[in-house]
Amino acid sequence: MVQPAVHADDEIGPDHQEEAASFIAPPWRISEWGLAEWFIVSQTLLPAVLILPGTQGLRLAVRMASFLLPIGILAYMVLMRNIQLPRHPAVPWLLATVAYLCLMIAHPTTNSPVSGAAQIVLYFCVMSPLFWAPSLVRTPEHLRRLLVLLLVTSGINATVGVLQVYDPDTWMPGELSRIVTESRYGLSAVSYIGAEGQRIIRPPGLFDTPGAVAGPGMFAGLLGAVFAASPISKLYRLIAAGFAMAGVMAIYLSQVRTSLVLLIGMCALYLALLVFQRRGSSAAAFSTMLAAVVVGGLAFAITLGGPAIMSRVTTLFEADPFELYYASRGGQVVYAFADVVDAPFGSGLGRWGMTARYFFDESNLDAPSIWAEIQISGWLIDGGFIVLATYSLALIVTAFYEWRVVRKATDNWVQASAAVVLAANMGTLMLCFTFTPFLTAIGMQYWFLSGALHGVVEGSRELDT
Repeated sequence: MVQPAVHADDEIGPDHQEEAASFIAPPWRISEWGLAEWFIVSQTLLPAVLILPGTQGLRLAVRMASFLLPIGILAYMVLMRNIQLPRHPAVPWLLATVAYLCLMIAHPTTNSPVSGAAQIVLYFCVMSPLFWAPSLVRTPEHLRRLLVLLLVTSGINATVGVLQVYDPDTWMPGELSRIVTESRYGLSAVSYIGAEGQRIIRPPGLFDTPGAVAGPGMFAGLLGAVFAASPISKLYRLIAAGFAMAGVMAIYLSQVRTSLVLLIGMCALYLALLVFQRRGSSAAAFSTMLAAVVVGGLAFAITLGGPAIMSRVTTLFEADPFELYYASRGGQVVYAFADVVDAPFGSGLGRWGMTARYFFDESNLDAPSIWAEIQISGWLIDGGFIVLATYSLALIVTAFYEWRVVRKATDNWVQASAAVVLAANMGTLMLCFTFTPFLTAIGMQYWFLSGALHGVVEGSRELDT
């Protein structure tokens, strides 16, 4: 099985050295797949339906299917298979969040019972993989197979994004999200001038929203570099490196600076974890691969996107980082905390985001819509300091749990996989300051990986007893 950047000459013990030196079997044999594998694939395939001509009228149904799937898996496992679900340490805090949101239905400025209920369901959909993933993933080999599958889906997504800039007539969807095309500024706000003077729409990848490919590009960049630096066959290392390069290029071409910063941050954290675990060969190989894809990806992106790519990147160094953040998203954090003084326990449900987009009751003049682009603002609107505290504690508990696994797991492969999961999840966590990850598919991925790692830890304990 593919090993995430553990080298035979690292301190892993003689029993694992032969295993680390070879690639045993492709992890994507469909005959071996279960619900966990199909869940990962579905999160790319279902949104990809919307790039087909004439599907924008089905957008709500397709997006709902993507989010309701994890609840369906949970119901199947509990009701049909009567499986006892292992309990992750973050579960009490997440349940407290849902319980308080249920109380917020009765808030006088909840927009409507329908939009309020939709918001609660959305919260639960995103967190639900944490409840069932531990039962499905019990071994480090299975978790590594899922990480490879996540690399493949993210890498293909990023590759399509690059091709959409290289040959837009062939690869760019004929229809994009009406939320963008019918907005005040239309596509002009999500496009730039390319190397040959052509207008380039920020690539959506296998989504229908311009620039959306930057999300999977982050994880393709991280996981691609991880596996390209691993002791697997040269062919698979080359494929992983290609996906990493595509991920980095997709980020540059989408001009989403946050994704670039977070990718560097995730990789820096992973490198630090390798050093902490005294895996020197892995750290050296990963550093080399990371430098190659970041620099090489920029060079190739400039050949496609022109000077606008470099201009966008250099803005990260033209001002103080805190001033730059405040100008882009930081001001919204300040405004959110200023507004919460008037509603410390929440402003009501169904007033922002996708639930407001699709289920908003415009006749309720006492609960108008509220604009929010970052997760912190969303939590404060939905549940004030209560939801901000409970959900934040769930994330903090999860981060410390994963860090404890990185430090103390007795199985070296569990430690190696935990380092990858912690690095990937930390990127999602930091998105809370610039985006709303925990009401999107990225949040589902976070809780799925957290639950899968917990299942591996519990499975390893069962083998030791």
